[in-house]
Amino acid sequence: MSLRLEMLQVARLARSVLGDEACDLVEGYVRSQQNEDGGFRDREGISDLYYTSFAIDALTALQVALPEESLAAFLQSKLTVIDELDFVHLCCLARGFSALTKPPSAATLAPVYEAIERYRTADGGYNQSDDDETGSAYACFLAYGAYADHRLSLPDPEGVVRCLDSLRVAGGAWANDVELPIPNVPATAAAVTLCRNLRQPIPPETAKWILDSWHPSGGFLPFPAAPMPDLLSTAVALHALDGLQVDFADRKESMLDFVDSLWTAAGGFHGTWDEEEFDIEYTYYGLLALGHLAL
Repeated sequence: MSLRLEMLQVARLARSVLGDEACDLVEGYVRSQQNEDGGFRDREGISDLYYTSFAIDALTALQVALPEESLAAFLQSKLTVIDELDFVHLCCLARGFSALTKPPSAATLAPVYEAIERYRTADGGYNQSDDDETGSAYACFLAYGAYADHRLSLPDPEGVVRCLDSLRVAGGAWANDVELPIPNVPATAAAVTLCRNLRQPIPPETAKWILDSWHPSGGFLPFPAAPMPDLLSTAVALHALDGLQVDFADRKESMLDFVDSLWTAAGGFHGTWDEEEFDIEYTYYGLLALGHLAL
């Protein structure tokens, strides 16, 4: 299944928590971030495929129309500079195209996937860097999503499974890479989602490890001993727990309070309490978290 659509099915429920007035503010904020070339701004104000992919999903979650004509023009322009795109932006390009009413043909997208495969690592996974021999959970997640979003099969899924196995650590968690084998919530959530979709067993203690990463203030810590919870970790932790069918109803109120504490009347969400800026990425994660808390 498309990882993007799996998340959007839940993120759409955020509207029932936010209400129409707040949803209008979020929509206004996201639309205000679009540049004249059709792309959406990063924190420097430059059109960026990464932020554009989150803008697309935020607007889709709000169940409002995408600016398809200008968006398609921006995405099409990136097909002429594929060699200049790194792994993350290649995956975001594929993801963005999948949201269009009329996505490009397989032949048109073929160079994108050829470029993605250059980031395949010797252990069978993928890595954001093109000179690493071992993969990362994040890169495997992005690669799987890039293929699944267009209903394409991931090449050599057994290789990704081997990579994920090498990243598993004690307690049912995953590290992002072998260079820094520290268990963390984003990597574990990515691995859980991949294992579910690849029909791989998930350690029975994984759910407890994720739940133990919850902070009494309402959010999830990104890794053990982290100074504070953040919105990204909270959203993906909730998605992983929902995929594992774990009940967290007794913590919902404090979780809602945490997400609400990161909301701004300008229509966006901060990533953490100590960030003054907010952006489209965290705004999408705010919608995803609220969607899970609406269930």
